[in-house]
Amino acid sequence: MKTLDYYMGLNYKIEIVKDQTEGGYVLSVPELKGCLTCADNLEKGMELIKDAKKQWLMAALESKYQIMEPNALEDYSGQFKLRLPKSLHKDLAEKSKQEGISMNQYCLYLLSKNSSLPAENR
Repeated sequence: MKTLDYYMGLNYKIEIVKDQTEGGYVLSVPELKGCLTCADNLEKGMELIKDAKKQWLMAALESKYQIMEPNALEDYSGQFKLRLPKSLHKDLAEKSKQEGISMNQYCLYLLSKNSSLPAENR
């Protein structure tokens, strides 16, 4: 059986969102549904999210709730197959040729550019 120390030692992702209306920050651990906290500054927020994570894990272990472990980067190959309309394939191939790069590099550029936009602008 995995212990609290085991789970506390895992590298869970922490999401930080600036609260535009109230000020301060909301911090959460996405893999631990409902594990979140709020703070006026990031330093305090990091302390609070560590405590929230510990309390969340203690409650989950006590109630025998299934605890998700963080996704490891090694679980992803960096490759996937994508089917697209021929017209889009043609457009991407032509634009990448104009840029003097491979279509793969051009698509990576487009995906990276879009993923850096705030969610409301996607």
